[in-house]
Amino acid sequence: MVCFYYLCRMKRIYVCVSNDVFGDNRVKKTCKSLKDYGLEVHIVCKRGKQNLQHKDTDFHFHPMRFLFKKNFLYYAELNIKILFMVLFKKIDILWANDLDTLFPMYIVSRLRRKSLIFDSHEMFTEIPELNDNPKVKKFWQFLEKSMVPNLKWIITVCNPIKDYFKEKYNANAIVVRNIPLYNENNQQRKLYPLKEKIIVWQGATNIDRSLEDLVLAMQNIDAKLYIIGRGDVFHTLEKEIEENNLSEKVFLLGRKSFSEMMSYTRRATIGLSIDRPTNGNYKISLPNKIFEYINAATPVLCTPLQEIKPIVKQYGTGDFIENPTKENLVDKINSMLNDNETLQRMSDNCLKAQKELSWQNEEKHIFSLLDKILK
Repeated sequence: MVCFYYLCRMKRIYVCVSNDVFGDNRVKKTCKSLKDYGLEVHIVCKRGKQNLQHKDTDFHFHPMRFLFKKNFLYYAELNIKILFMVLFKKIDILWANDLDTLFPMYIVSRLRRKSLIFDSHEMFTEIPELNDNPKVKKFWQFLEKSMVPNLKWIITVCNPIKDYFKEKYNANAIVVRNIPLYNENNQQRKLYPLKEKIIVWQGATNIDRSLEDLVLAMQNIDAKLYIIGRGDVFHTLEKEIEENNLSEKVFLLGRKSFSEMMSYTRRATIGLSIDRPTNGNYKISLPNKIFEYINAATPVLCTPLQEIKPIVKQYGTGDFIENPTKENLVDKINSMLNDNETLQRMSDNCLKAQKELSWQNEEKHIFSLLDKILK
């Protein structure tokens, strides 16, 4: 391994992502693993204030400015800029994060005859934002169908997406779950009851994630709620908080760095993951937050979705809510908050699971894939 590391340490990999990397901990972990493997890592990403403030000397950043902020024009501009950003660079491997960056990287890989790794973080063609826009959905499905069957190297975050690629396109993928790095310093036991009752929800504040019901439920829950993230329903939640005089109980924090986000999660009494199975993407999703709550020794209350339920049940790190309506959330959250004995057991189970559920174990799959590509 040492000799191989030495031989490939100057190989260049271009990692492309459509956001500004600041809030994408999976991309940052992946890039660190690529560097640890011995590659020179270049990141093509969206230019943003947070991105510029968090430069990492370990990586080479290639930030892009955009005239358009959303919809078709944004994605058209994104793909064109990626294509010309990467096409003439000195490259050994290409790494495309999600379907929205795959097309230009696919073109470059074909023109330059370079290895391309497609890292699919979700079932992109089934995201709820596309449900009301069938023409756009068909366009993304067309792109997926045109490229995925021809890809040799695919990574994804859970088994159902791996199975989807196999069944639909006869394409083989490996699973690398989005799990935090294990740090022995995080092995700090919580002692329930905690000084303050805090509920945390983290992730993109998008539709069908029960957030509107959750905010209204806080009228009858004696705790503080911190919502960390930003998305389609963010302004709806702001309005709900104002109209129901919840500004002293519910706090919309917007996007935070991973370390800032986890500082709230480590202080929380419980964490929430209450997506509704209203679309193909949510039905089979394995949210990052499930592992991040475990990493923070914070018990989770979650909907028993296909990939979530086995993990929470196996490790005993939380409880389930079938239908997260306002009334059901009030009953279930209050029940959990008042059962310190169960919360203590769940939190202790999180500590036991942390070392096994770690990025250090997941990145081994990336290293094995790179061994095959660079052999």
